[in-house]
Amino acid sequence: MFNYRQLHYFYSVAKAGGMVRGAEQLHLTPQTLSGQIAQLEEKLGVALFRRTGRRLELTEAGRLALSYADEIFQVGNELEETLRNRHGERPFLFRVGIADVVPKSIAYRLLAPALGLPEPVRMVCREDKFERLLAELAIHRLDMVLADRPLSPGMDVKGYSHLLGECGLTFFAAPGLATKLEGGFPHLLDSAPLLIPGEDSAIRAPLLRWLRGQNIHPRLVGEFDDGALMKSFGQAGAGVFPAPTAIAAEVAAQYGVVSVGRTEAINERFFLITVERKLSHPAALAVSEAAHQGLFPTRETLHKQP
Repeated sequence: MFNYRQLHYFYSVAKAGGMVRGAEQLHLTPQTLSGQIAQLEEKLGVALFRRTGRRLELTEAGRLALSYADEIFQVGNELEETLRNRHGERPFLFRVGIADVVPKSIAYRLLAPALGLPEPVRMVCREDKFERLLAELAIHRLDMVLADRPLSPGMDVKGYSHLLGECGLTFFAAPGLATKLEGGFPHLLDSAPLLIPGEDSAIRAPLLRWLRGQNIHPRLVGEFDDGALMKSFGQAGAGVFPAPTAIAAEVAAQYGVVSVGRTEAINERFFLITVERKLSHPAALAVSEAAHQGLFPTRETLHKQP
């Protein structure tokens, strides 16, 4: 039978980042802890850690084991909480994956309505690469994935893409750089230093095609997988950068930058990906409704507004 105490020892060491720190947290000696983990490795037939210099690193099998241990102990904590509060109202779990290219402010504004439901909600957010999140969705470890692209036909995942909304792009620059840009938009981008999203971003290719179509040739000075890092470089004056128009006011206020132009010729889209053809999860429905009425209003919604 599987020894869950040994799994907990492994989990504690992996989370603590070392045998000594793990032993201190568990009030055990490093020798005892090391021996227990060695027994677990022997039973499983794989090495969970490898030593690199003085540091312990997880092997590939160790990373897989850690992901399962995370879920096992999370379920255990939920069981304990439920039994202790069985006479109260139990919050329902809402597990959402967020593709790491989705701007944090958009993710927050899309997901926040789920916390306003009449029923208590416990939200678990996991940020990762799009493909890895889809794998988690496929085995029902996530209820939905928030992404900047739909499922492609070539992906071996059974799921459905629900469009939350779309918006154009606004280009920003630090005030000092903005004063040096010459001409009207978009031609002021020609020869200007430009910061762009990394290869994982769905908007990158359309952005570069649009620039070529306008016969605009900026100086690409930086590519960023992390949108917040790109904005920080833009804030420092390293270059002009794009952001979704839906959060233009927020970007300007947070980073102290100014808009140098915007276009609707490039649309950044955001999707809710689920295993359901029709949304039924209360939190997912709240996210979709709020997106269409607030952050990304549809034409029908706009016509209904006074």
